Amino acid sequence: MKPNTACMQWPSSRHAPVAGPMARALASCVLLFFVLLSGCAKTPPEEALRARVAALQQSLEARDAAAMEAMLDADFIGPDGMDRRDARRMATLLLFRQQQVGVTSGPLDVRLQGDDRATVAATVALTGGSGRLLPDSAQAWRVESGWRLRGGDWYMTSIAWTPALR
Repeated sequence: MKPNTACMQWPSSRHAPVAGPMARALASCVLLFFVLLSGCAKTPPEEALRARVAALQQSLEARDAAAMEAMLDADFIGPDGMDRRDARRMATLLLFRQQQVGVTSGPLDVRLQGDDRATVAATVALTGGSGRLLPDSAQAWRVESGWRLRGGDWYMTSIAWTPALR
């Protein structure tokens, strides 16, 4: 039995797909619309905050105190009245002492407070050493930080930590 080739062809020229510059322009407009629409999709606040915490962790592992400071809010306050500059000095000193720094975080407990504030709590293990196979030092901490959304980015406003193991 021979296949019905009439069903595989356009029945008439009035139903044929539009070809030429007009079709390409229309396809380009539709494609551009979807690209723009996907660009307008805003990252959910919790996801953006988790990414920011991960970037902070990476800056410490990369031993980049300047990148860490850039993620601190202008009004940042830490233990004993530590401000933003003090936090950078402390990080620089600690990073100077260790050739290799490791930051391992447990699950993040993210609590959003309205549209522009949040707290993040986690148990964090910090390791440091000379770069050999095993770290020379390690300590687990319970860390709680406050965050504020400014200009589309999250900035840390406060931090407190206590030893997780006693």
